[in-house]
Amino acid sequence: MAAPTRTAPSTVPAAPPGPPRGGRWIDDWRPEDPRFWESTGRRVARRNLFFSVFSEHVGFSVWSLWSVVVLFLPEPVFGIDPAGKFLLTTLPTALGAFVRLPYTFAVAKFGGRNWTVVSAALLLVPTIATAVVLEPGVSYTTLLVVSCLAGVGGGNFASSMANINAFYPDRLKGWALGLNAGGGNLGVPVVQLVGLLVLATAGVEHPRIVLLVYVPLVVVAAVGAALLMDNLTTARNQPRAMREAAREPHTWIVSFLYIGTFGSFIGFGFAFGQVLQNQFAQDFATPLAAASLTWLGPLLGSLVRPLGGSLADRFGGARITFWNFVAMALGAAVVFAASQVGSLPLFVVGFVLLFVLSGMGNGSTYKMIPAIFRTRARQQVAAGGDPAAAERHALRMSGALIGIAGAVGASGGVLVNLAFRQSFLTTGSGDAAYLVFIAFYAVCVVVTWAVYLRPAARTAGV
Repeated sequence: MAAPTRTAPSTVPAAPPGPPRGGRWIDDWRPEDPRFWESTGRRVARRNLFFSVFSEHVGFSVWSLWSVVVLFLPEPVFGIDPAGKFLLTTLPTALGAFVRLPYTFAVAKFGGRNWTVVSAALLLVPTIATAVVLEPGVSYTTLLVVSCLAGVGGGNFASSMANINAFYPDRLKGWALGLNAGGGNLGVPVVQLVGLLVLATAGVEHPRIVLLVYVPLVVVAAVGAALLMDNLTTARNQPRAMREAAREPHTWIVSFLYIGTFGSFIGFGFAFGQVLQNQFAQDFATPLAAASLTWLGPLLGSLVRPLGGSLADRFGGARITFWNFVAMALGAAVVFAASQVGSLPLFVVGFVLLFVLSGMGNGSTYKMIPAIFRTRARQQVAAGGDPAAAERHALRMSGALIGIAGAVGASGGVLVNLAFRQSFLTTGSGDAAYLVFIAFYAVCVVVTWAVYLRPAARTAGV
């Protein structure tokens, strides 16, 4: 649910194909041509979409690997306190956010198939490194370095979305990218379910089993991409569009809102198990008890992401995002109240609600991006501008903003984990963090209304 979509046929001419190259390169790619799409394009695009989803899914699992690994690090054995564990989940979140921009450019630079092979193979680095060092007596510094390496999995989302965006016609981008994003997000609950299974069967002494499960999956993703995916010579980077988008105020406004949605989703996904163990220690005395609940929120948040986009299609992205942030503030208030009275059922309900709402907000916020620039294009045409030029500019800016928002939004996961770390470090509970979340969501409500819903705003109603 993260790409410019239009109901009318595109009037933008296809980019001229580059020089023919050896290997699995496609020089003639015309997805907007109905005959080409039905005879050739659909089959090729679906094959590439399948392996793109699979690779991104494994990437998300590796990215969130340390949300599971910390459950295998009992403090009496490894000597790591709760604040130290939160830092172990913060570092991969930070690196994942940082590499998203270069991963976005890599697709057009090296080819979608080629970069999927490389980005999938890179996932072997954190999985094998973690398997090698993870044993009692390992230094905390070593664990910090190894956990940070898992951040390469966070970049797979950006390159995967950029790649699939080039394969599909405008009328199907929303469906294809929604499936691609949702399938990738599911990697978070799946790795947590794998961790739960290992804790329930082998016990807390055998975290390497989780890693041994993912090493062959990484190999399958890389080999499958090498054998069955394709590169498009028509895909081209537009660095000028990225620089222009960086000077556009809406880029940073939307990125700020995406911090509140995707940043919350990935941050809570990394931190939820630790929060349960620290906030309700008497109910979650063992890692198995915490792992039995950690997967539920990320699963529901991943599944409802397309719903957020669909509601945005029907009622407007800004309107859905506005009410979504109102509900997220209320959800955080429920979590805070549950923490005050020590109610575990209410606490879990509030947190699951936050996961679901953050998932819906991911879809609705991304759907605002093309609407913002379509509104701009209509205004330019009404002022006498060239329709084709306005449309091309809208598409270029939308694509650039998608890349920037994805990178900035992921940094919200870092802020969530740092907020929890500081809260537990200074107060012994997550209450201070919950109050910060409530305040942040309230600011997002005000910003969304002031910029995109206020009647006098130039972009009202996107």
